[in-house]
Amino acid sequence: MKSILSILLLLAFTASAQTGKITGKLLSEGKAVERASISLAGTAFGAWSDSLGSFMLSRIPAGTYQLRVSCLGYDDAEQQVAVKSNNSLTLCIVLTANDVLLNDVVVTGVSRATQARENPVAIMGISSPAMERTAASDLMDVLARNVPGLHTVKTGPNVSKPSIRGLGYNRVLTLYDGIRQEGQQWGDEHGIEVDAYDINRAEVIKGPASLMYGSDALAGVISLFPYTPDMDDGKLHGKFVSEYQSNNNLVGNGLRIGYNGRKFLFVLRGSYRMANNYRNAIDNRVYNTNFDEKNLSALAGFKTNKGYSHFNFTLYSNLQGIPDGSRDSLTRQFTKQVRERNNDDIKSRPLIPYNELNTYRLSPLHQRIDHYRIYTHHFYQLGKGNVDIIFSLQQNIRREYNHPTMPNQAGMHVRLNTLNYGLRYDAPRLGNMEVTVGINGMLQQNKSIDATDFPIPDYALYDGGAYWYAKWKSGKWGVSGGARYDLRRVQWKDFFVRNNAAAGFDEHVALPDTANAVLQFPAYDKVFKGISASVGFTFQATRDIGLKFNIGRGYRAPNITEMASNGLDPGAHIIYLGNRNFDPEFSLETDLGASARFSNFSAELSLFNNHIQHYIYLTMLADNNGNPITDAQGNKTYQYQQAAAQLYGMEAGFSLNPVKLRGFSFDNNLSVVYGFNKNEIYEGKGEQGAYLPLIPPLKIWSSITQKITTASKWFTSITPKVEVEWAAKQNRFLGLNHTETPTPGYALLHIGLTADIRYYKSRSMQLYIQVMNLLDKVYQSNLSRLKYFEYYNQSPNGHSGMYNMGRNICVKLVLPF
Repeated sequence: MKSILSILLLLAFTASAQTGKITGKLLSEGKAVERASISLAGTAFGAWSDSLGSFMLSRIPAGTYQLRVSCLGYDDAEQQVAVKSNNSLTLCIVLTANDVLLNDVVVTGVSRATQARENPVAIMGISSPAMERTAASDLMDVLARNVPGLHTVKTGPNVSKPSIRGLGYNRVLTLYDGIRQEGQQWGDEHGIEVDAYDINRAEVIKGPASLMYGSDALAGVISLFPYTPDMDDGKLHGKFVSEYQSNNNLVGNGLRIGYNGRKFLFVLRGSYRMANNYRNAIDNRVYNTNFDEKNLSALAGFKTNKGYSHFNFTLYSNLQGIPDGSRDSLTRQFTKQVRERNNDDIKSRPLIPYNELNTYRLSPLHQRIDHYRIYTHHFYQLGKGNVDIIFSLQQNIRREYNHPTMPNQAGMHVRLNTLNYGLRYDAPRLGNMEVTVGINGMLQQNKSIDATDFPIPDYALYDGGAYWYAKWKSGKWGVSGGARYDLRRVQWKDFFVRNNAAAGFDEHVALPDTANAVLQFPAYDKVFKGISASVGFTFQATRDIGLKFNIGRGYRAPNITEMASNGLDPGAHIIYLGNRNFDPEFSLETDLGASARFSNFSAELSLFNNHIQHYIYLTMLADNNGNPITDAQGNKTYQYQQAAAQLYGMEAGFSLNPVKLRGFSFDNNLSVVYGFNKNEIYEGKGEQGAYLPLIPPLKIWSSITQKITTASKWFTSITPKVEVEWAAKQNRFLGLNHTETPTPGYALLHIGLTADIRYYKSRSMQLYIQVMNLLDKVYQSNLSRLKYFEYYNQSPNGHSGMYNMGRNICVKLVLPF
């Protein structure tokens, strides 16, 4: 690694000083366009337009580039520019006003910066303004509200696991700044551990993306990009975010400060969020859904005419309640556990007093998650090509406290260490052809530390893959595709568990001291192999209409809990049983898409059909009478199964933006997916085995906004918004052994107001006021795990499980400086 870095640094500092610059002005309808982003695709060169619409990019190596301009409220502009040595290129670019806020330039899953319409896979970008004006208490929920086909499996307001087209958990790969986000994501109650205020842009690939990333991208990729300074002016810039949400009294504040000079740049970021237990009209305050989250990160980098090197550090720390849903059978008030294991009778637990429900203070039974990450990213021109290198060290520590008589003793305490690596080479363009080759992978080790519950063994994982990707474009046609080969080895030694009579809990013991111990996880060593491939076509029929087609093969090795689990996960309140003989999953997905963008409206349609071999899923175990198999605390037992599966569906979007009604927008999107178990024994059985679990119902979002530009010195614009969220009833569920239950449909009404407030010269801050679930609708999402936290067969009020959040008034202030 040191040799590679030395070569890169030598190349960087001996690079030719023959450079030029680009200056220009942005106009629309004769007026200057400020705060527009100007960038050279595939490079680190970028700038913002000032209050006069002017911009400048300096010290650019001679060559031909693709210059791109993006600004909220305007169509993206793109043109090819030729920079000559010691010359200045002056441009005047006219932008077309458009309140359809589409982020068309994306880079995830391809070799170089590529527009979405030129990418045959279904991919969507979400800008920072779009995320800021979306009210939610979790980043994944924010993205799900902006991307049709993306849903979340929820365990309370701060634990949301992404699901793409009906596939979730380890089938969706999350990237942070191009690096795999590796925590304990195999667990139900394990969320995505990143700072929501730190994310400047996000991209979502829908469909197999194993080609570039390997295992765990079977359903798609969510790529999160933290803020990097792009104003090359040698000045400090920053942003302060503050928000409050009334339902759970969430208070959040985030601050970042960045500098981008001639040679060096840095960023410091920090945030703090805390929330009370959320509430609704049925459950009142939902016990143990509060949280306390802190984040800190830093970036330092230097750049030359040939590229850049970035060095990064992030720290995430979260205290999170662990809801279990135990209640009094008559009053339906929440109760709490005060005794241990067999001494704990769930039907006689004491009621929780109001002061413990209405507080930011977490109960003794909670989880603590710490995630540390140090990584470096290097991108340099190498000859006429580019080389991209990443190297990362991550540590994820999770403690789940589930012992009321010994609150400082963690039930589950695991430490996951991960080393990520990646090397990519973008070969010089050859005519209309671009080719990329690369390798990436990870080394991983997970270990239990002073725990009493052991849902998985201590394991080691070695993963690596090599790929090539090619893209050809000529005229209206584009073709892209590639192939990848992966190897993953998973192993662990015999794992013994013995009861410690003095402490009253189980403990991990190792040979030779295994007297009276149980071999909970016999030794395991297996290598998984996978070939991924894809080929796709794009056709730009006219300037406004585009078509795309893609067929891709994805691969996913079974995760650790699917293979090895054999015990209680205290945070999930589930006893899991795995299968060490599972085969890898392989998917073959076909996608067909069409898009149209006209002056008054735009529309998109994406159809998909996905066949999966060896699909892994969970079913509840029942006794001979059909009753769930539980332990003394009512924790149910689930077992992993494997079968062939098929999922198909569509996403569609339509936006109306009449030119004569400047600022008006009527936006709609729809998503639907159907999932079927193709095991012959379940053919025609309906909910008794024919349907897959965790399939979202038909969902429709509709919103109307009207941007009103004012002559006020302070309030430059006001944008009211009305939004309707409608989810159909879900009758296609896995009801075998009561694994799932049907979910009634619901409709939610949201309203909001955005105000741009000028506070200093040309600088503006944004004030967002939103009321989510205005009518305080009582509902349960089909993908909410809290829906199944119920210990009684009957309820006096006719309601079972816990319900989603009620009315929520959200106020957010975003102050750039």
